[in-house]
Amino acid sequence: MKRYLLFFLFVFFISTTFAARVDTLKVESAAMIKTISNVVILPEGYSAESEKLPVIYLLHGAGGNHTDWVSKVPAIKNYVDQYNLIIVCPDGGVTSWYFDSPVDPAMQYETYVSSELVRAVDQKYQTIANPAGRAITGLSMGGHGAFYLSFRHQDIWGAAGSMSGGLDIRPFPNNWDIPKRLGSYAENKARWEENSVINLVYLLDGRKLKLIFDCGVDDFFYGVNQRMHQKLLERNIPHEYTERPGVHNWEYWANSVKYHLLFFHDYFEKNP
Repeated sequence: MKRYLLFFLFVFFISTTFAARVDTLKVESAAMIKTISNVVILPEGYSAESEKLPVIYLLHGAGGNHTDWVSKVPAIKNYVDQYNLIIVCPDGGVTSWYFDSPVDPAMQYETYVSSELVRAVDQKYQTIANPAGRAITGLSMGGHGAFYLSFRHQDIWGAAGSMSGGLDIRPFPNNWDIPKRLGSYAENKARWEENSVINLVYLLDGRKLKLIFDCGVDDFFYGVNQRMHQKLLERNIPHEYTERPGVHNWEYWANSVKYHLLFFHDYFEKNP
């Protein structure tokens, strides 16, 4: 009898802990002529008749894919229920860096995420289809991608974040396939300059886009995050920046994402 009771309690705990629904949304990319899978996490009770909900786009890092966040930080299902919103985890390619590669037609992820995916999500789900209802963040390569896409498309996203983001790619000329996306730094310096997020701060006016970012003090991207913070201060761009103990790993990001989701929730609440 005791064994059955324990089993019942276990099943009850599992079923009530993660009540959110996880979908796989397949989107045809005209820009890359291929079908791309994306994870969509919907709150408990969501239906086609539900109220329109805000959406957070959550980007993975280099070497990852669209399943990373939901498999490695399953607590995000709880956060979806807690804040009553939708999370979309795109597949951004193993090392796309979320820009449109000028040398690789198969890597047009700026167009994909900012246009094709956003349109598909808004068509299929009950979403608030304007910047007041959209935010974007990510880790590492995805942190670069979230700032890159939001800086360049402030008509799409109203808030953005970065966790341990590679916010300046220039100090890493031989890493993470970036030369395959832009060409070598030595021969294509202008491309690297144009696609480094830290050089896109001039696009910000300090009013439209709400920003949050952080990095662990023992992370190899710590220096570039510090420089981004200083540059934003120099330009009087409001933002929330945090340094905390940590390295470049999932333990850090599982903690960091909690603060980003709270920040975005507050943003949505203030911009109904």
